[in-house]
Amino acid sequence: MRYWLMKSEPDEVSFADVLAAPGRTVAWFGVRNYQARNFMRDQMQVGDGVLFYHSSCAVPGVAGIARVASGPYPDASQFDSASPYHDPKATREQPRWISVDVTAVAEGRYLPLTELRAVPELEDMVLLQKGSRLSISPVTAGQWTRILELAGVDAAVTR
Repeated sequence: MRYWLMKSEPDEVSFADVLAAPGRTVAWFGVRNYQARNFMRDQMQVGDGVLFYHSSCAVPGVAGIARVASGPYPDASQFDSASPYHDPKATREQPRWISVDVTAVAEGRYLPLTELRAVPELEDMVLLQKGSRLSISPVTAGQWTRILELAGVDAAVTR
């Protein structure tokens, strides 16, 4: 099992939106960074843990705990000319971008970025590295466990 931090702008898809979605599941779409895409395509597996992170908002932070609920598949938004995520170079025969489904598992306490920065056990976390802007990044098992503790989420519910 692997662990991931996945960033979403809450104005587009918030953790509350995921909790309210049918089956508490949404498609993770709109990723337009090759390294983040490759994580989804090549390394994510069904059941992997996800720290659902709110970004580009007044108080960025970990908003909830989720899990990867599907294997990779073509991101439909790349084919939609009305979408801000449209990619005119993508074709159905050769898609460039992929999605995975993500299911909400637990809400926990909201963990602001400022609080995460103050936790010594998290200092090596990709999110906290200077210049890191990836929308999807790996999280170590130790970082995952510490964040669950800080959020007040029982690790048993994430399995």
